[in-house]
Amino acid sequence: MITISEATARDFKTIQEIVHITWPHTYGGIISDAQIAYMLDLMYSEGALSENLNQKKHRFLLATENSDCLGFASFEHNYNNEKGTHLHKLYVLPEAQGLGVGKLLMDAVENSAKENHSIFISLFVNKFNKAIAFYQKNDFKIVSEVCLEIGQGYVMDDYKMEKQL
Repeated sequence: MITISEATARDFKTIQEIVHITWPHTYGGIISDAQIAYMLDLMYSEGALSENLNQKKHRFLLATENSDCLGFASFEHNYNNEKGTHLHKLYVLPEAQGLGVGKLLMDAVENSAKENHSIFISLFVNKFNKAIAFYQKNDFKIVSEVCLEIGQGYVMDDYKMEKQL
């Protein structure tokens, strides 16, 4: 049985292991290996994860079956001081995709958003990421395009998607 639980700083190594497996699989045909390495360091270093958890008040969830972690999500309530929840990250190991892990994580984020009285959930997704279909299946709609400079000449070329609650 897959369970969803709150992650803490003790789980950072597990989160880092997941992204180092999922990112090349997810983005390998979309962005360069150099950009993947840059972004992994930028977004998933111990310091970045700690800042997200402690200063930015992101919440992290782990999806686990037996003692194996299959994926994680992170999100933030009251994003940009709005009555919304922002899904920052949702990654599932390639071998666990299609087993309902992403849906369980998404449902947990949505339940937390509703408990927080959010009126929408938003996210950014790379324009060429196959996960767009997953989000659309979960009632997210593309609301805009965003191209964000992230340093060293790299950009994140994304869709902003939202789901009304």
